[in-house]
Amino acid sequence: MELRGINYDTGFGGAVGDRSRVGFEPAVVRRELEIIARDLHCDTVRISGDDPDRLALAAHAAIDAGLRVWFAPFPMDLTPPRLRPYLADCARRAEEIRTRDPETVLVLGCEMSLFCTGFMPGAYLMERLRSAGNLEAWATFSPEWDFAEVLRDIAADAREHFGGKITYAAGDWEDVDWSGFDFAAVDLYRSAGNAGDFAERVRTHRSHGKPLVVTEFGCCTHRGAADAGGTGWTIVDFESEPRVLNGDYVRDEAGQAAYFTELMDVFEGEGVHGAFWFTFAGYEYPFDPGPRRDLDLASYGAVKVLRGPGTAYPGLAWEPKEVFHTIAARFGR
Repeated sequence: MELRGINYDTGFGGAVGDRSRVGFEPAVVRRELEIIARDLHCDTVRISGDDPDRLALAAHAAIDAGLRVWFAPFPMDLTPPRLRPYLADCARRAEEIRTRDPETVLVLGCEMSLFCTGFMPGAYLMERLRSAGNLEAWATFSPEWDFAEVLRDIAADAREHFGGKITYAAGDWEDVDWSGFDFAAVDLYRSAGNAGDFAERVRTHRSHGKPLVVTEFGCCTHRGAADAGGTGWTIVDFESEPRVLNGDYVRDEAGQAAYFTELMDVFEGEGVHGAFWFTFAGYEYPFDPGPRRDLDLASYGAVKVLRGPGTAYPGLAWEPKEVFHTIAARFGR
C-alpha cells in the first residue's frame, strides 16, 4: 500500500450543533503530528476541518514532521454558492503547502451530499440524517443543485489555484464521475449491513481507472460498534446537556483494533492505493469513569481523550488505545 495514513481533525461544525474540536493549541498540534509520524509510523496524514487557518498550520506541522499531506477542507451546511469560493480559497492555501512538498494532495470536501445543504432534505446535518430514509421527506424534495455539476465546478475551480493532484472524499452511496480527479477516494465503513459484500464494494470503487484511496475507515470503541460501522457515534444522546450516552454500553478496544486489521487485510488484498484510519482523536468525546458519561465509547479515535493530563505522553491529554498500538505495528513493519 502506497499511503498509510490517519485522519487528523482540526475542527469542524455546522450552522447548529457541536464542533468536533474546540481547543487548538499549535504546540499540541505539532507534537501530535510528530507522534503520528514517529510512533504510529504513518507516512501520510489527511488533515481535515473547516477553518483554513487551522488547516494550514497543521499542514506545515505535518510537513515538519516528515508526513505527506492530504489537505482536506470539510465544509458543512454550505450551499454551492458559498461552497465554491470557500473551496477556491482552500485551494490557494493548499498551493502554498505544495511549495514545501509537491506531493501534497487537495481533497475537495467530504460526503457533501450529506454534509452540505441543497442535495438532500433538511437544512442542517441532523435534519438530513433523520430524513435520509424518510420517503415522505424525499417525496416533497427537489434538489436545488445538480451534485455532479457542483463537483465538476469545484474541481475546475481548484485547478485554477492548485497545481497538484486533487480528489474528493465520497460517501459510499455517492455516484461520482472521477474523470476530473486524480484519485478515486471514498469513505468506506464495514457494517453488519455490508459485511457480506464488502470486498466486492472495494472492487467496484477500484473500477474507475484511478488509484483508489480510502479516505476514512474506522470503528468506535464499544461492543457492537463493528456492526454499526459509520453510525457507531449515534449512541450519544444529543438532546442531553452535558452530553451522555443513550444507553448502557461496554468498552471494546479489542474489537476496534480487530476492525482495523480486518479492513486493512481487505484493502491490501484488493490493491487499494492508500487508506486513512478515522481518526486520531475524538477531541470532544472524552473518557469518563461513569459509564453513561464515557463519550470515548462513541469515539473513532486511536487515542482516549482525557479531561486531564495523560501518562504515556506527558503534557498531552490522552492515552493510546489498543488500536493505536495495532496501527503502529502494522504500519511499522
